[in-house]
Amino acid sequence: MNKRVVLKTEFIIRCIYALCLIGAGFNHLQTVLMHGLFWDYNNAPLFTCIYWTSLTFIDPLAAILLFYRPRIGLILTFLIIFSDVIHNTWITLKVGRDLLNYMYISQFLFLVFVVCTIKFPWKAQEVVPHV
Repeated sequence: MNKRVVLKTEFIIRCIYALCLIGAGFNHLQTVLMHGLFWDYNNAPLFTCIYWTSLTFIDPLAAILLFYRPRIGLILTFLIIFSDVIHNTWITLKVGRDLLNYMYISQFLFLVFVVCTIKFPWKAQEVVPHV
């Protein structure tokens, strides 16, 4: 594959990741602005409260790192969405809700997208390493 095509493809993928992370971070920010930093998410476990609130800051950080430190941003993006799907599967089943809601499905599809595409921006960093 042509180096220019590789770089364009990986840049587009990083942009998609960043847009998804910014959107998720915005959703968490809305919750914080509406309920405050220490909201209990309707009596959710403490870890859940800390985790969901922390994503207000971690999601945008990962989006920024995707462009300033791409490999760190890619690792953080994967860890965020992987842990989010695992956590939200657990909490959704714990409270007896349906996994077929649009928020959960969108997170799951983003995880699948990241797993299927992360090799492209990762390998592109070998072609043109970040300075």
